[in-house]
Amino acid sequence: MEYRIVCIPGDGIGPEIVAEAVKVLQKVGEVFGHSFAFEDILMGGCSLDVHGVPLTDEALAKAQAADAVLLGAVGGNVGTSRWYQVAPNLRPEAALLRIRKEMGLFANIRPASLYPELASACPLKAEAAERGFDLVMMRELTGGVYFGEHSTSEENGERVAKDVMTYSETEIRRIAVKAFEIARKRRGKVTSVDKANVLDTSRLWRKVVEDVAKDYPDVTLEHMLVDNCAMQLVRDPAQFDVILTENMFGDILSDEASMVTGSIGMLPSASLGAGKSGLYEPIHGSAPDIAGKGIANPLATILSAAMLLRYSLDLDAEADAVERAVKEMLAEGFRTADIAAGAVPVGTEEMGRLVRERIRR
Repeated sequence: MEYRIVCIPGDGIGPEIVAEAVKVLQKVGEVFGHSFAFEDILMGGCSLDVHGVPLTDEALAKAQAADAVLLGAVGGNVGTSRWYQVAPNLRPEAALLRIRKEMGLFANIRPASLYPELASACPLKAEAAERGFDLVMMRELTGGVYFGEHSTSEENGERVAKDVMTYSETEIRRIAVKAFEIARKRRGKVTSVDKANVLDTSRLWRKVVEDVAKDYPDVTLEHMLVDNCAMQLVRDPAQFDVILTENMFGDILSDEASMVTGSIGMLPSASLGAGKSGLYEPIHGSAPDIAGKGIANPLATILSAAMLLRYSLDLDAEADAVERAVKEMLAEGFRTADIAAGAVPVGTEEMGRLVRERIRR
């Protein structure tokens, strides 16, 4: 069987890290007897340069028709890049919102775990780092304030801006089901994060999540206010299994969770919808300051490719092989510059090669 993978190298370090992830998938194909067909499309600033828009209809159609989409990163330096001297709906990041919406990807899964070999890079207290943690952030991706009505007007002689947050029961229910399903395969605990003491959307969120929980008696549900969750992530992240939350809260909390792992360059993510196709990407940005230098960490993109194998292609053993290869390589002491901590770092291509060499049945 041939699997169709659309690749979006994007901007900055994107082409470098996607190239290494593609090589890893090709190695998986060799070892396990699979065939992958890869096709690149433009998205982000590079598309803006060529087509005048960050994502064309043709590129979107190719992504929608693929078995899965692998993305590097889009965007540049907001303060200096020409890509931001345009209307907001033409900026590189607008393409991310569009592709997620058009592909029906409402669930963003971001695992955050602390590799024992990287415990020294963890910014938490020693006892928290030694205890370790392994959590999954489940963020609703296509609703909330990011997709609400936005306006700026003049009222009583001054500028007034409005951003509307809206959630429907259907939107909440479908992401909650995803969270409980994943928790059932992990340690059986969901922490639903909201601001129910202030927001109507959060009060509806809490009610719907409690309703969904009735179908999962084997999964423990707890509620936590978002400000408390932000504190608990730096006090004791080991208490969390699956964190379920809405779009904006999830955007902020998942970045916080990434930093307590010691390096944002290590964390993958998956954006899923009702079907099997999904969008897989590292959680970090395009890092234009190091683009083209061959020093970017490709591991988050490689681990995103492992998630692609697991969630979109149902190739669990193959995903395990990639993740095991990364762990073995780290245990042997190899590091890129962002996680070197005094060791002599290896470059982007070398890191990819080291992972590929350790992929086996």
